[in-house]
Amino acid sequence: LLPAPRPAAPRPARLPHKATAADATASQSAVPAVLVPIATGSEEIETATITDTLVRAGARVVVASVEDQLMVVMSRGLKVTADMLITDLAMEPEQKFDMVVLPGGMPGAERLRDSAPLAHLLREQAREGRKLAAICAAPAVVLAHHGLLKDKRATCYPAEHFLKELDCAVNDDDKPVIVDGNVTTSKGPGTAMVFALSLVEQLFGSAKALELAAVMLLDPSETWDVEEQFIAAAAE
Repeated sequence: LLPAPRPAAPRPARLPHKATAADATASQSAVPAVLVPIATGSEEIETATITDTLVRAGARVVVASVEDQLMVVMSRGLKVTADMLITDLAMEPEQKFDMVVLPGGMPGAERLRDSAPLAHLLREQAREGRKLAAICAAPAVVLAHHGLLKDKRATCYPAEHFLKELDCAVNDDDKPVIVDGNVTTSKGPGTAMVFALSLVEQLFGSAKALELAAVMLLDPSETWDVEEQFIAAAAE
């Protein structure tokens, strides 16, 4: 999602999805349902890349604000309108998501961390063995804080104060995405596309991830381990 040059009074940007919680299908559905929580100060490149790529793949994506309003001001001032409030979602415990994906950005990650309804949802997601994913500051600030990375290999934005929060930190430029069991983590805005494609690969298979990589002009021959995984799988 590439915003136009910002006018003096920018209008809210709506991410390219139409799903709501009522649309979100349970994990048994043929169409994977994905929740993307956002907060004031969330990273807009990561949020847009995650959402856009998963929608292109065919996922039903719900963006939920942890604030008191749907419109959220992101880390660089872009205004994004969420589909619903996380508090409203918390009142619908029957809604299940195949994956919950946390964008980074500060203080967005801290605001995600401090959301009690989101913390409960994340713990339930992990307890039931469904997928969690986070990028940039979110693995350290949110997942690690809530004990959801215990004994798991993970990466995050490569700042020492974030890396030290991870039990089994991986800080390798050639490994921008780390998948350990049901948890996927990545480094930051520059790795958001390959991170999102890894999520597509997990939900839809290698062929779909390769198809989207080609459409979005991402060269799968790049020396990224996660891409090598789904290239090899697609060749089988």
